[in-house]
Amino acid sequence: MQDRTDVVIIGAGPYGLSLGAHLAPTGLRVRQFGSAMQAWKTMPKGMFLKSQGFASSLSDPRGTHTLEAYCRRTETPYAHYGVPVALDTFVAYGEWFARELLPDLEDTPVVGLAQDERGFRVELADGEVVHAPQVVVAVGLTGAAALPPELAGLPARLVSHTSDQSDMAEFSGRRVVVLGAGQAALESAALLHEAGADTRLVARAEQIAWNGEPLAAQRSLWRRLREPEAPLGSGWGTWFYSNRPDLYHRLPDNVRLSRARSALGPAGAYWLRPRVEGVVPILTGHRLTGAEVDGDEVRLDLRDASGRQRVLHAEHVLAGTGYRIDLSRMGFLEPGLRSRITMLGSTPSVTADYRSSVPGLYFCGPAVTPSLGPVMRFAYGSAHAAKAAARSIVASTPTPAPVA
Repeated sequence: MQDRTDVVIIGAGPYGLSLGAHLAPTGLRVRQFGSAMQAWKTMPKGMFLKSQGFASSLSDPRGTHTLEAYCRRTETPYAHYGVPVALDTFVAYGEWFARELLPDLEDTPVVGLAQDERGFRVELADGEVVHAPQVVVAVGLTGAAALPPELAGLPARLVSHTSDQSDMAEFSGRRVVVLGAGQAALESAALLHEAGADTRLVARAEQIAWNGEPLAAQRSLWRRLREPEAPLGSGWGTWFYSNRPDLYHRLPDNVRLSRARSALGPAGAYWLRPRVEGVVPILTGHRLTGAEVDGDEVRLDLRDASGRQRVLHAEHVLAGTGYRIDLSRMGFLEPGLRSRITMLGSTPSVTADYRSSVPGLYFCGPAVTPSLGPVMRFAYGSAHAAKAAARSIVASTPTPAPVA
């Protein structure tokens, strides 16, 4: 079976759902494929978002389907500021958003995307083929989990990424080493400890960084000017990253790549600190240099800055080592199409309205962090992406001829 539509959206996380909501009232024929909030559902139970409540909404044209609106409707506790958003609340909110605004969302995986004389050829897992002149790839962090090369090839029963573990209770009574110094590693270590695991955290950083507590609501004008509150934190730099991806896009390529890696770097949320510091044993300043199976355990070879070596054994190693977007890992992209996409590092280079170098092909979400800044790693960035990409898609779609 083959079909033709105006736009195909691949993905149904915060960015895909927001874009779908903005395209829904335009009159364009849109087909969207993906399971709503699927990647978020696999994250560990009991986690919280780092973003404040006011910065954790998806985007819709009328602004009616905010996180606050969902919480009010479901009588779920909510605060604009100062109260972390539970992961299960955010997932349920995304699913509600999809049910309300995108009832035609299709839970069918895309297995192939290629370019042909009709535009783009989208192949679905059920064998259907859809043709469209415009396609948006908004797959989030699916398939982007980064494991240290030293752990590559070790069996999954001994090594996993934080995004692979939805329930830490299975590690109760077991000795687990968590690698990393960011929010995912720190919160996973806390959850493991609270679930009864013998937990230790190992980090390359010489010390763990923690975000400060929220700024006081009542501050003088001078203090607000010196350190403005922003959706992703506080300070003028954070305000810039949060609100002006269009200006970030004008920075030189090398600056954008560098800041995409370093800005808003690994740090734990203020509310997590009491659950980790002085509670979970932490070994800082140590780099993983090797790993191998040793009976029913993993042997980890570590080295500090002075070159001294140390060995740890664990029944499981949990890598909170972040994500790495790489187009070569998007298996549905046909190699010929992938080769025509101009890159910025290992990611697609896009314009300020999310167009790639291939006409009609758009990318949204974490994949465009180097192009448009760190806000693309957070749900808050979905509003800019949805509005800008929707405007471009509508403007690029020829007006259909009147029906006789």
